[in-house]
Amino acid sequence: MHRLILMRHAKAERGSPSGRDKDRPLAARGRDDAARVGKALATRGLNPDRALVSGAVRTRQTWDIVHDSLGDVEVAIMDDLYEADPDILRASIEAEMDTAGCLILIGHNPGIHQLAVELLMEGAAAPSVMERLSGGFPTGMAAIFSVDAAERYALEGLIRPDDAEAAA
Repeated sequence: MHRLILMRHAKAERGSPSGRDKDRPLAARGRDDAARVGKALATRGLNPDRALVSGAVRTRQTWDIVHDSLGDVEVAIMDDLYEADPDILRASIEAEMDTAGCLILIGHNPGIHQLAVELLMEGAAAPSVMERLSGGFPTGMAAIFSVDAAERYALEGLIRPDDAEAAA
């Protein structure tokens, strides 16, 4: 794998008809945000060949919208990614190291944010780079990492929904 994209699901409704958190759908703003981020990824040539997506409704809907901009991508919907901690996310990524050139994982906070920070720390990222993630990992944001031969991660960029057009 030479590139990893970590993305948090887009903005979701506060509740679901079932009352279960896992069933919360995207809000209208979330659908718009996901479309903008998907277009920005495609414009930058960041077309993953494999996607790992949490089984929650909001992550699957985020993927469906982002996918519209990315073309043909093999996808795995994984229930164990729902609200997963960084260790579970990392294990899922490591299992794909030899099969995906570019992998996108769409999940939830706090796990996505914690994993992104851990990857930067392990790669001895400069304080200025760490500062870019100090404000958290808002809904709909994508963090793009390059991966070297020693499996060290370096942040290439962040795409936030509010500035996705500028990032494209």
